[in-house]
Amino acid sequence: MYNEITSEEKMREVNEDNLQLEEDFIEYLESIDRSQGTIKQYRANLHVFWCWNLEFNKNKFFVDLTKREIAKFQNYAINTWQWSPSRIRTVKATLSSLSNFIECILDDEYQDYKPIVRKIESPTNESVRVGSVFKVEDIQPVLDQLVEKKKYEKACFLALALYSGRRKAELTRFKVSYFDDSNLICNGALYKTPEKIKTKGRGQRGKLLDVYVLAKQFKPYFDLWMEERKKNNVESEWLFPKYRDGHFICEDHIDTSIIDSWSRSISKMLHKPFYPHALRHTFTTNLLEQNLPESIVQSIQGWSSADMLRIYDDRSSDSQLEKYFGAEGINQVEKKSLSEL
Repeated sequence: MYNEITSEEKMREVNEDNLQLEEDFIEYLESIDRSQGTIKQYRANLHVFWCWNLEFNKNKFFVDLTKREIAKFQNYAINTWQWSPSRIRTVKATLSSLSNFIECILDDEYQDYKPIVRKIESPTNESVRVGSVFKVEDIQPVLDQLVEKKKYEKACFLALALYSGRRKAELTRFKVSYFDDSNLICNGALYKTPEKIKTKGRGQRGKLLDVYVLAKQFKPYFDLWMEERKKNNVESEWLFPKYRDGHFICEDHIDTSIIDSWSRSISKMLHKPFYPHALRHTFTTNLLEQNLPESIVQSIQGWSSADMLRIYDDRSSDSQLEKYFGAEGINQVEKKSLSEL
């Protein structure tokens, strides 16, 4: 459920003490190296709460809030805005962090303050959206259509997501030079980035990882996009340069809003919701279905724990059993190497 909760007009009326508290909190987050993505989300969550507080709680100063008022906010979010339990927990986590900041950092100003947000029980965290599950064969017709329509950049993006399994923001950070033949490994099966790419993680730098792309599967779409770029005199180190007012801004890469736009058009072609993270599941599942050892898949994805394999493995229990059992009893299943993909 999407609601128009905040606006510039409302924010101009928000209690100035709350706005100053927000700025102090954000400055503190920057000082402890929280990522800009995290800070942006914290600020957005606070603006939602400030606007509710303005309209329904007399614009009260955050420090003076009671547990009853926090519960009132949670009730409104669930029953009027129809938020999911996950959304409630996300916003409350921001408010709880702000409470801890007041208690631990501003204790000389608010000596009697006690954090109260965490004392309000959150709703049971149940998923309200069924994730879209895709197989490689589901995505292939879309790639074919994009190539037929000469949408080579979009096809290159979709292929990169499908054959690297990287997150949305990470897909924007690939450079053309990463796909030089000198970066091929495992008998040409994989591209390995010559430098580590920033991935999801705490801090401004996130987690820096070597990133891998299935080379044989991705290269046809890469080549088509490179030919198109050459025709249009696009010279940029970024695989997907920023585009504005009919021109490429070659010194910078696209931002995630462009990927969101591409994802919406791909959703229409698939007739079901598409988002790049779904292909993170597809990539992992595809590698496992090719009988690669789980330790290899874990290494390719850069996971520190094998537990992540269970999250991103979309294979059903029955399909896995069918691989190992047949009419003659137990099947002999041979493990594959990356060069055999």
